[in-house]
Amino acid sequence: MVQELPTKPPRHRGALRIALIDAGLSILAADGLSALSLRACAARAGVSHAAPAHHFAGLPGLLTAIAARGYVIFTQTMIHDRDAAPDTPRDALIGICRGYLRFARENPGLFTLMFNHVYQKVDDPDFDINSEPAFAVLAQACAPFEPVSDAPGSTEMMVWTQVHGLACLLQSQRLGPPQLNLASVEFTDILPELKLR
Repeated sequence: MVQELPTKPPRHRGALRIALIDAGLSILAADGLSALSLRACAARAGVSHAAPAHHFAGLPGLLTAIAARGYVIFTQTMIHDRDAAPDTPRDALIGICRGYLRFARENPGLFTLMFNHVYQKVDDPDFDINSEPAFAVLAQACAPFEPVSDAPGSTEMMVWTQVHGLACLLQSQRLGPPQLNLASVEFTDILPELKLR
């Protein structure tokens, strides 16, 4: 009588997609964006190098999916720092901006992929679903304040450009002359006074 060998339960397709995204996040954290490839993600996930082709439209599809997951982490980081701040509109806004800067500092490869890396974004419903709440968190925090100009959304655009610009400068370490020590700058130092509505 032939004894049947136990077989591994089939890996769910969704679980493999998640494993490949997790592998990409791990590679970004350990080795940076230059080390990220389909083959590297497959190896890190412990699957064949052909496996990513079943879940992503090449490397651009994988990068888009990793960025989509990044937006979830990004939004959670901003909300965490907002909720840890004192319960005033200005402190909540500063908390969100601190979360923005902390995300960039703690996830430099992921931040670069999401905001400063040119890649061919592919259609991915998770990307749209996950990226929209990130800006909504900022917009909600700016809502109690008067617009800084007549343009719609002017306050959130002003705050966004300030915090994003500071995040990019800190990440690139192009901080200008030595007397301009941006590494010691608190976001409160550059956020102007905003009038409540």
